[in-house]
Amino acid sequence: MKHADNTVRKWDEYMIQDAINIIDSQLAHSAETNRSQSEEDTGIYNKSENVIKIPKFSVNDLNLHYGSFHALKDISINVDKNSITALIGPSGCGKSTFLKTLNRMNDLETGVAIDGSVRLDGTDVYKDMNAIALRQRVGMVFQQPNPFPKSVYDNVAYGPRIRGIKKRSELNEIVERCLTEVGIWSEIKDRLFKSALGLSGGQQQRLCIARTLAVAPEVILMDEPTSALDPISTMKIEDLAMKLKEKYTIVIVTHNMQQANRISDKTAFFLLGEIIEYDTTNNIFLNPKNKKTEEYISGRFG
Repeated sequence: MKHADNTVRKWDEYMIQDAINIIDSQLAHSAETNRSQSEEDTGIYNKSENVIKIPKFSVNDLNLHYGSFHALKDISINVDKNSITALIGPSGCGKSTFLKTLNRMNDLETGVAIDGSVRLDGTDVYKDMNAIALRQRVGMVFQQPNPFPKSVYDNVAYGPRIRGIKKRSELNEIVERCLTEVGIWSEIKDRLFKSALGLSGGQQQRLCIARTLAVAPEVILMDEPTSALDPISTMKIEDLAMKLKEKYTIVIVTHNMQQANRISDKTAFFLLGEIIEYDTTNNIFLNPKNKKTEEYISGRFG
């Protein structure tokens, strides 16, 4: 837990230190009209429409080492836009490590070596994208709710203020819109200027999601976002995730097999740093192709 707190603290400090470098205009993404080899490698070609459909994330031959420890091994996976992708597997199998590679949070750790490619909308995030611009597009929600020791209002307005939005009317609109989007505006609109630490655990987690939405990301990464919550709060977060996928792409790490089955469109089963199987969630849970997958989801190990 101490390590997680330190990671979150480093994340906050990193954002503040480099916030002045945020480029407000997002990178332009133009689709190629010709079917080049690179497009075949990173996209899905649809002959009937004669277009290239590029996954939101395309990961190819990704390897990650912590010093001499080989944490991720030859990971290749495509993450569909406007979908929920669940990452399952026993503790220590590489799920959270992989999640952090998608917005380069591993940059904050020492002794990390990465090779292979991670592409967001076809652009390599490690070679061709600024880390701060990437994290503006790919937000993160942690396992433990981590609201800042500020008011509810200041938590949500934090990111927009860093980006240079100072006008009160604009901030008011962002705060109300984001709290409404996560379903807690009516619950806490009368306590916007009271400490966020006074909210319940479920409210705090939804506030953290609202804080993520306030900087207009395209992808939301969730690292076991309901593991510290009661069943009612868990249900609210799950319902929220299913609504948010209409606008955002979501990748969620979960140890809860029922949760993965309930809310995800696709599921990747990790074991010892490898993806053993990746398929639609229905296939993973009803017709797994790999015996190890079947043993894990049936509770024989993990």
